[in-house]
Amino acid sequence: MNRFEANLRIPGPTSLPDAVREAGARQMVNHRGPEFAVLQNSIIARLKTFYKTENDVLIVTAAGTGGLESAIVSFLSPGDKVLAVTIGAFGDRFAKIASAYGADVTKLASEWGKAAEPAKVHEALQAGGPWKAVLMTQNETSTAVTNPIEALAKVAHEVAPDALILVDAISGLGAVPFETDAWGLDVVVSGSQKAWMVAPGLSFVAVSPRAWEAAAVAKMPKFYFDLLAHKTSAEAGQTPWTPAVAVMFQLEVALQLMEQETLPEIWKRHAAVGAAVRAGLTTLGFKLLADPKFASDTVTGAWIPEDLDWKTFNGKLRKYGLIVAGGQGALKGKIFRIGHLGHVTIPNILNAMAVLEQTLIELDRPVTPGTAVAASQVAALKALGVTK
Repeated sequence: MNRFEANLRIPGPTSLPDAVREAGARQMVNHRGPEFAVLQNSIIARLKTFYKTENDVLIVTAAGTGGLESAIVSFLSPGDKVLAVTIGAFGDRFAKIASAYGADVTKLASEWGKAAEPAKVHEALQAGGPWKAVLMTQNETSTAVTNPIEALAKVAHEVAPDALILVDAISGLGAVPFETDAWGLDVVVSGSQKAWMVAPGLSFVAVSPRAWEAAAVAKMPKFYFDLLAHKTSAEAGQTPWTPAVAVMFQLEVALQLMEQETLPEIWKRHAAVGAAVRAGLTTLGFKLLADPKFASDTVTGAWIPEDLDWKTFNGKLRKYGLIVAGGQGALKGKIFRIGHLGHVTIPNILNAMAVLEQTLIELDRPVTPGTAVAASQVAALKALGVTK
């Protein structure tokens, strides 16, 4: 075991507040009894606030990918024409799920590190159709980019008004600005292990009335991930299958903590830590992956210099307790990623920058002690409005 306390800086699972960890140790309750019904109803009401929606929000016991699969199978039929707007590995995954169930998927892929362009989405929608659904990713952790969902959804509504808008918001919702109802989003999926500060095991799916209309005629095969079954059970305060009760206990406490902080302050904190990471890495000489205009405030990706051995570098970071993520898909071995979402503070980031500095100095890189930490702190203070 590492003798240093770990600074877990991956884009999920994220570290847990002590109160959340302790909540997971509570004794079980009857998941078909009144205690669980009260718990679930309370959680759903709170989730709606953070989703900014009046639509139904359902809780599915599954990782985020299970939530995405439930979104595909519950509202679509084989042969439905689907436009998948993808900017990275998880956008590709959303498209693959739809293809696996027989949807007629057209991929509109952007260069990794870039956001989707509304004009290109407009062009793709006009060129095909009639579209049953448009798939989008709010925050792509593989490329550290946040998509302009509001603008993309506006284009979809204008060009293909009958198409459902399905959004993977797993790594962004609860951390960065998001408006389910105001942006006209039909199905929005998130996951417990990200900004919500709880263990993996739950996904949340917001569903609009017109999505429920589509569910009534959807013909894709489904059983566990049938959201109509989840809706029926939720109305009785239950779930169709055995829920992850301990994670629900954690979620109740995490949502209370988020309410105490307030959503605007949560967004502000994530903007500050995102700015801090980008400033620190740039000062250390790393080239960032994401287009600066759409850089994510929940994860940052940086290119690994050709003359820096990734395994040696990562091993030294781990020795000092800093756990970062590598690249995915086409970027495996080419970038590393620092997660900064959920239970994360500016001191957590300053600690990470100090470890990066120390490690690079030990590897004889041209780094001046303290410069990255200082740059991170200045950027965070500026983002918070403390300094100009």
